[in-house]
Amino acid sequence: MTKTFRVIDTGVREGRANIAFDAALIEAHKAGEIPDTIRFLTFPPTALVGRHQSLSKEVRLDWCRENGIGTVRRITGGGALYMDEGQFGVELVFHKSTLGITSLGDLAKAICESIALGLTKLGVEARYRPRNDIEVDGRKISGTGGFFDGDTLFYQATILADMDPARMLKALNVPEAKLAKRALDDAGARVTTLKALLGEAMPSRDAIQAALLAGFREGLGIETEVGAITAREEELAKAAFDEEIGTDAFVAEIDTPAEDARAASMTGKGGTIEAFVRLEGEGAATRIREALITGDFFVTPPRTVFDLEAALRGTPVGEVREKVERFFAEAKVGLLSAGAGDFADVIEAAIRGNTVSS
Repeated sequence: MTKTFRVIDTGVREGRANIAFDAALIEAHKAGEIPDTIRFLTFPPTALVGRHQSLSKEVRLDWCRENGIGTVRRITGGGALYMDEGQFGVELVFHKSTLGITSLGDLAKAICESIALGLTKLGVEARYRPRNDIEVDGRKISGTGGFFDGDTLFYQATILADMDPARMLKALNVPEAKLAKRALDDAGARVTTLKALLGEAMPSRDAIQAALLAGFREGLGIETEVGAITAREEELAKAAFDEEIGTDAFVAEIDTPAEDARAASMTGKGGTIEAFVRLEGEGAATRIREALITGDFFVTPPRTVFDLEAALRGTPVGEVREKVERFFAEAKVGLLSAGAGDFADVIEAAIRGNTVSS
């Protein structure tokens, strides 16, 4: 039997309010208060960090404050983003049984291929690029990410309809080495937009959304039906905003670690993982006093990383790999490419005092 998704468009909302509505969608869906849903959303100028990223490391906070750029922490993983009215988001929240696919990696592939199919209907040759991007001629036009919360999957994508790369680079703290490596100083070398590809034939926002919905219907085998935002969703969104997501404390929850922390970073197919550790004790008795794990990786549920950090406290340095591997073996965790060994590698590198491991 074909599944039908409700379609809503929440328009332009302040950045933290947009993320609070994400939390509301998940809570309402888990409670059976809303059906499987596709949401379109738009941000005013906003710098968004991933759930596990260090705020001041990823965002030029002074520049953003001086130029009216909002700062937001997402409830999903991944890297820092700059968003404004030139781009928009599309999100899916649905039961994991809806599509008959239970692996996060397989769901990412199915959703990304459906988005690519929708964009192709606009006249661009879009295609899925593992692990969670959509590209046109090697240039990124959409990034995606998501996670399971119980039996509910929340998955989101950003569509680059138009953008100002210079403004993005001013808002985000992109290292010069990364710029040189990826030729990001050439605006067209890494990313592209529908406007750049289609010029005067650039479709309206409504036409883009219609094409994406057509891609979802064809690629995922679903039906779509325009629906209404419920009072319950707005109630839950306000509560999430007031109690957590809208607060400065939540946005700055992960920030620059203590100066005496040892650090290491590793980038692989699963994204960048950074580890900061503080040690105590001497010789064979040396153990982890505190661990902070950040990066643009995807892990579900999101609190997995915080549980791992807690599990590592007091662990003798010689037992770190065993502890990490046992933690992931026992936890109900979903990962996109990165695995237990990757986390163990970077934590051990930090313990040794290696600055960077790759």
